[in-house]
Amino acid sequence: MPSELYLVRPIHGLTGRPCPGERLWSAGLLAMGPAVGFLRARNREGFDIYLSPFAIDRNAGYILVDLDRADPRVVHTMRTHGHEPCVVLQTSPGNLQAWVHVSATPLEPALATEIGRELARLYRGDPASVDWRHLGRLAGFTNQKPQRRRPGGSYAPWVKLLHAQAGLATHGAALVDAAQHRLRASTPAPACLGPPDRSLTAHAAAAIYQAWLNRLRIPLSSNWAALAFPAAIPTPAITCAAPPPEPSPSSQGRLFPGDPIPAEIA
Repeated sequence: MPSELYLVRPIHGLTGRPCPGERLWSAGLLAMGPAVGFLRARNREGFDIYLSPFAIDRNAGYILVDLDRADPRVVHTMRTHGHEPCVVLQTSPGNLQAWVHVSATPLEPALATEIGRELARLYRGDPASVDWRHLGRLAGFTNQKPQRRRPGGSYAPWVKLLHAQAGLATHGAALVDAAQHRLRASTPAPACLGPPDRSLTAHAAAAIYQAWLNRLRIPLSSNWAALAFPAAIPTPAITCAAPPPEPSPSSQGRLFPGDPIPAEIA
């Protein structure tokens, strides 16, 4: 399941609380001893180790199908239909998770969720696990859910890798196209509002606005009213008087070039 980065999240199997912090790791880092040792320590503390390919705010093109109480032939059926998984995990006896690579480019959340919903419907997957950013388990660690333990509660089953082969599903593009069509069909067309009603005067609009403010008990100052409906607020008359003439420099006892010389000086 090639990806530039993976989101790795340990979540406690009993409390459901995640380990503080989210970790974005490359495949190389995930294979290094210190990283594996850190995850094994969290696993021993009761944390389940989850992972998904990371594409910021979109799906990386991989869809998870959670196959609880799966039919043993379900993976063969998926391959027959062109929805072959690139990764198949046994999360506990009788329970599988399959990753299907449907797109080489990231998918919008709504589109990825719709594809997950369709795959869950086709192969009787868990409909609660179709979210576009749903995490899958990481192989090589134990399943810490109490209900997955053997009778007596002393043995947590290992998450086992059953199949891994990189590549797009044969009919992955068809899944994407069909999901896009369903999303478009389910989106209501915008209602035609028609031409604006120009019979509503500014004063009538201001009255409607004020009525809603009164109903919602929102006080409205005159300044806000002027901003909302300037045409409805009477504009006070403004008179502009000519500015008084500035005193001449000579009257202030100062002479400038070009000023006439007062008689008392001449």
